[in-house]
Amino acid sequence: MEYIEDEILRLKKEKKAVILAHYYVPDEVQEIADYIGDSFALSKKAVETDAKIIVFAGVRFMGESAKMLNPDKKVLMPDRTADCPMAHMASVKTVEEVRRRYKDVAVVCYINSTTELKAVSDVCVTSSNAVHIVKKLPNQTIFFTPDKNLGHYVSTQVPEKHFILNDGFCPRHDSIRTEAVALAKEQHPEALFLAHPECSKDVLAMADYIGSTSGIIQYATASPAKEFIIGTENGVMYELQTKNPGKVFYPAMEDQYCINMKKVTLEKVRNCLRDETNEVHVDAELSRRAVHVLNRMLDLAK
Repeated sequence: MEYIEDEILRLKKEKKAVILAHYYVPDEVQEIADYIGDSFALSKKAVETDAKIIVFAGVRFMGESAKMLNPDKKVLMPDRTADCPMAHMASVKTVEEVRRRYKDVAVVCYINSTTELKAVSDVCVTSSNAVHIVKKLPNQTIFFTPDKNLGHYVSTQVPEKHFILNDGFCPRHDSIRTEAVALAKEQHPEALFLAHPECSKDVLAMADYIGSTSGIIQYATASPAKEFIIGTENGVMYELQTKNPGKVFYPAMEDQYCINMKKVTLEKVRNCLRDETNEVHVDAELSRRAVHVLNRMLDLAK
């Protein structure tokens, strides 16, 4: 009997496929992936790969972005219902209203957004490159959408610009409370607190380091400290522990799980690769208008 991991590896070779996995999917999926990363790293890998099929172990906006960047490749999602709630907390109508009020505004959309929102934006960003890209924009007024927490953090790093924030948020990061962080610090007084900028500003004020998922991993790996409290989705623990077997990591809160990311399983990866199901399709005209913000992000992030 063929083990499911071996079956996935065989299918991947036969079909000239590549598996991209986000840090938040289950450990066993990360283990069989060709590349593990955050949204920015995986966006770059999607462009660089010469594979015929991309299996994107993540949520909907990631698969759509990969398809727009690779229109001639087949992009498959292990679970078609895996989605990002924050991506739907912004609207095209709001963007249009902001543009009417502010003539010199740059609409900066977090990559965790719908294709429709990207199509009416000026540039896309991730938590890894948002500060860098916003600093490069010539506009003095920035409408940051959909995440208010990341937008607020970026505004503190680029105080010379005027920010308008959309009222969206990541349910997982926004639910991390200062009381939980204080308790974790009390229980682990030697630990540094590393937080994702999707957390609230009150939680970020308690952090020793603020950064993207990949930034948190890099910081913890480079740091001489041995203990860390992690303020992001618990799926990142796999990579943290893999890279740092001699260090200890504690979650800021126990229930730091994205239920959508956890929909991605080995069985679903195998099934979509074997049957070539859950293919991502993006309307051609919508893709044409939206892909420019992804390409501009990749250019400005260099």
